[in-house]
Amino acid sequence: FVPVANATIAELFPKKKGERISLFSSVTIVGRASAPFIGGYILSVTAYGFHQLYLAVGVAGVTAFLLSIALIKKPASTAASFASSRVDIGSIIREWGEAAKNKLIVAAGVVEAAQYYTFGAVEFFLVGYLNEVVKLDPALIGIISGAQLVIIPVLKPFMGRLSDRIGRKKPIIIGCLIAAFSLVAFPFLQNFLALLITSACYGLGFSLVTASTPPLVADAAGEAMYGTAMGFLSTIMDVGQTLGPIITGIILASAFGYVGCFTSLSLIVLLTCGVFVLAERVLAS
Repeated sequence: FVPVANATIAELFPKKKGERISLFSSVTIVGRASAPFIGGYILSVTAYGFHQLYLAVGVAGVTAFLLSIALIKKPASTAASFASSRVDIGSIIREWGEAAKNKLIVAAGVVEAAQYYTFGAVEFFLVGYLNEVVKLDPALIGIISGAQLVIIPVLKPFMGRLSDRIGRKKPIIIGCLIAAFSLVAFPFLQNFLALLITSACYGLGFSLVTASTPPLVADAAGEAMYGTAMGFLSTIMDVGQTLGPIITGIILASAFGYVGCFTSLSLIVLLTCGVFVLAERVLAS
């Protein structure tokens, strides 16, 4: 769903891809964050009535579907090209091959994967560090870990608009640097305010990068391959987010502890940023 939605947004708003894709991403984050609270409330008032809960989910899904049909108007050129196109396994494989051969798409995908690799790991292990090492009150832990979750959906549309105006490269590089330095700082901090600021900075860096990578991939792919490129990016991102907690957990269980855990995350972000810069220079030359 998400790659198709991103491709549709890129088609509808060719000059505002960064802002509109980021706005869509922020809305999905808000939806995912609010779902457990709303679901819990429904279960509470219905005495654990799972039938009512899933009925509410179904109603929400059907409502969203009907609204999308009513509100989204496809450009005539896109509708015509869709009607005349033929989709088969061979064409899908060929288009994926074209996406994989595009150095800029691959480089942006690697950066995106690294961001979600670290994000998935931070979700798991920052709370553990704050509880086991810093020994903060649970309420303060919630504030620190929640800071980035508030910062990201709020800032992403603005970061997307920024990338529309100044280009994709600078926000990606600056965001990677901010995220990397925030990650490596975590295990050396034990002051609440310092940890809160660092968490917010990490959210800022993450927003800068992830607001710029999807529109960059769309720019590199061209309109005819928006869907393929977004699907390719989403697949790489999912691999990164899945591997992050697993590999970082292995590092944490070793003698390196939390210092090794967060340092490894920082190094991965810096390494992929270097790959992106190198790919940009190769293409520019």
